[in-house]
Amino acid sequence: MRVFVVAGEASGDKLGAALMAGLRKHRPDVNFEGIGGDRMIAEGLQSLFPMDEISIMGITEILSQYRALKARIRQTADAVIAAKPDVLITIDLPEFGLRVAKLVKARSDIRTVHYVAPTVWAWRPGRAKKMAAHIDQVLALLPFEPPYMEAAGMRCDFVGHPVVTDPVATPEEVAAFRAVHGIGDAPLALILPGSRRSEVSRLLPIFADVVADLHAKRPDLRFVLPAAPNVATRVAEAVSGWLVKPIILNPETDGMATKHAAFAAADVAVAASGTVSLELAASDTPMVIAYDMNWLSRQIIGRMLLVDTVTLVNLVSETRVVPEFIGEACQPLLISEAVSALLDAPEQQRAAMDLTMERLGKGGLPPGERAALAVLDGLNLNGGAIR
Repeated sequence: MRVFVVAGEASGDKLGAALMAGLRKHRPDVNFEGIGGDRMIAEGLQSLFPMDEISIMGITEILSQYRALKARIRQTADAVIAAKPDVLITIDLPEFGLRVAKLVKARSDIRTVHYVAPTVWAWRPGRAKKMAAHIDQVLALLPFEPPYMEAAGMRCDFVGHPVVTDPVATPEEVAAFRAVHGIGDAPLALILPGSRRSEVSRLLPIFADVVADLHAKRPDLRFVLPAAPNVATRVAEAVSGWLVKPIILNPETDGMATKHAAFAAADVAVAASGTVSLELAASDTPMVIAYDMNWLSRQIIGRMLLVDTVTLVNLVSETRVVPEFIGEACQPLLISEAVSALLDAPEQQRAAMDLTMERLGKGGLPPGERAALAVLDGLNLNGGAIR
């Protein structure tokens, strides 16, 4: 069996490695070609070129690298045609992967699978119909996504979210974290301003006021801020001017285990919108979501959104128990009041987080193996799909 697999970001490399391991478990004869990072290479992939050459985010960056990207897209499509694999699997990064699949479909009947459904349920629903012209099957991370893809004419399998297999700190690790940082039994709040420079710059001044207000109301409350490595220096500089200074963690130097311990040790979190809500749910940490953007982005995105909540815990659990303060509502006093209320009564949100993890596949087959079985079933190479 021959599989050509393409990933272009760290998250895709993680998904790809788990999928490759799942395929090898059920088809030991499998051979891999394609593009990936260190994790996929460790699973036996010889990458066509370094993955970071296509890990480009943002309109400006894409435009500046357009010719180089276009050449890599064509090179990748040519390599797929030459390899004649049983299946082409593109993982996330639709700007690259879907363009490769389109070229491949125009010149062959190679089966195409895209791993990670686009968020057509949230905005730009027309993307599903465009995908259907050159994608045969979609592997979805969220349980409510298959109907959107199937309505456009593609097979779609819910395979589970990788967050259900991510490490969670043990009670002993939590106790050690609290002891090392002198927290003891004090209540602890996580401050999570995101990982992109633009969102960190916009949210940190707001979160500084949230921390100050919470400290005034609850002097015993401690704060910890795990900073993403790419913004750690900027975060440290900004926080040095705060009246109330949190414990700053850098997972690159402190280790991911320390970040996991901080997540599990916290009684509440104030977090930027994003998949971090699922990480918090996995750690059983109640949360308040806050996010802001520039005025133009507010207007455009506000008109395009098709859902009344952007928090995945709310969407997956079909509740609205996670408070959100988005755009104009992203005000420090509103956020701090919600945090205080949550510290006093977290039970309802904890139930929604438990339901979310269950619906995302916790306790079942690992998502990578479910994805592998779905791919094999699409090729009629196993006895039944994991739907």
